[in-house]
Amino acid sequence: MGGRVENVGILAMEIYFPSQYVDQQELEKFDEVAAGKYTIGLGQSKMGFCSDREDINSLCLTALHRLIEKNNINLHDIGRLEVGTETIIDKSKSVKTFLMTLFAKEGATDIEGIDTTNACYGGTAALFNAINWVESSSWDGRKAIVVAGDIAVYGKGPARPTGGAGAVAMLIGPDAPLVFDCGVRASYMTHAYDFYKPDLASEFPFVDGKLSIQCYLSALDNCYNLFCKKMRKVDPDFKGLLSLDGMLFHSPYCKLVQKSLARVSFNDFLNAPEGEREKQFPDLSQFSNYQRANTYFDRDVEKAFMTYSKELFEEKTKPSLNIARNVGNMYTPSLYGGLASYLVSKSPDQLIGKKFALFSYGSGLASTMYSINICNDMSAGSKLEKLINSLNKSVAMLDQRQSVEPQLFSDLMQVRTENYHTAPYEPSGPVDILFPGTYYLVKIDDQRRRTYDRKL
Repeated sequence: MGGRVENVGILAMEIYFPSQYVDQQELEKFDEVAAGKYTIGLGQSKMGFCSDREDINSLCLTALHRLIEKNNINLHDIGRLEVGTETIIDKSKSVKTFLMTLFAKEGATDIEGIDTTNACYGGTAALFNAINWVESSSWDGRKAIVVAGDIAVYGKGPARPTGGAGAVAMLIGPDAPLVFDCGVRASYMTHAYDFYKPDLASEFPFVDGKLSIQCYLSALDNCYNLFCKKMRKVDPDFKGLLSLDGMLFHSPYCKLVQKSLARVSFNDFLNAPEGEREKQFPDLSQFSNYQRANTYFDRDVEKAFMTYSKELFEEKTKPSLNIARNVGNMYTPSLYGGLASYLVSKSPDQLIGKKFALFSYGSGLASTMYSINICNDMSAGSKLEKLINSLNKSVAMLDQRQSVEPQLFSDLMQVRTENYHTAPYEPSGPVDILFPGTYYLVKIDDQRRRTYDRKL
């Protein structure tokens, strides 16, 4: 297409979360656990969830349709559509093929891309595929769309409060307001059985909670240090967290994100020249000889660096946690819900020219840290202003949701569990409570074919 295009990144963005939630404080009482176990211990306030009326196809259809409508996208101008999800309801047919029903109406069928799966990392992999396509010799001048969606559900017990559900859709192309840095992505991939779903007859995962936290923090250590090394090749003055305006993380639960920001500070401490360490990190010299691999569950290290990084967390990370705190872990969209939360927490003039790093993690495991720069154009009607205004409207729908009593939530989860593989099947969940424009499952026939409709 006449040479490499510039400023490739996110042109527009849409987020969807269910219209129902359960209050975590009420869930603590219902589950008969100590007050604060979910709200303080996990850092969660509310958890979005789906009845049997919504599945992964309907979630992604809703987010994609909203993106198309809000941005008046010409469907023939889309050359790639990629989906990231770990919510598998068909071992052969991709979610992307269901999304093509929106394009078929316009006769748009020349669209590359397919589903990508690895726990919570699939959305990032799909996003990288789209970015790479636009920057490659295969690009034909059209834009790409990335959709990431999941329904995170757990059986009754301590893991259930860490659920959630949602989807994001992102328009990718050149001259974007959110520009991806080139050549500094830092990945860490290895084998681990920390979280996995080998039982194809169940929605529920197998989880080793302690190993999962260790894997997450180990991946963060590896990605962050490699990211800093690559950044210093581009900018010798790069000083890690202090050189970043924002630091965003995949959020299994909000408390882990706060601990992760502290972990980044611990890495900066260990990487600092001994002569500068005391000045930048006063009263922390007792940790100078600590080894990363031995400190994943060291309470002294955790407490000291959470205290040190408190203001950094408030400034660089906490603004990204609004959706995570009020919807829960959306799996593949989780990091991008953080991106949306971060963007709407500021005005466009506060964002221009800023750089922030994002850490994506998927169990099993796959992880990457990368960075995004916000463009300098904050003029009225600019792409950045339009993106933020659109996201503001979407995020405002958090306050339009309906609260559901824990007993009804538990009953609705039981219906999902009991009918996970039932066919033929007609869902019993109410349609009237869904947000306008939401796609929902009408029925599954005796050949397990799914039919959808859209609430007007």
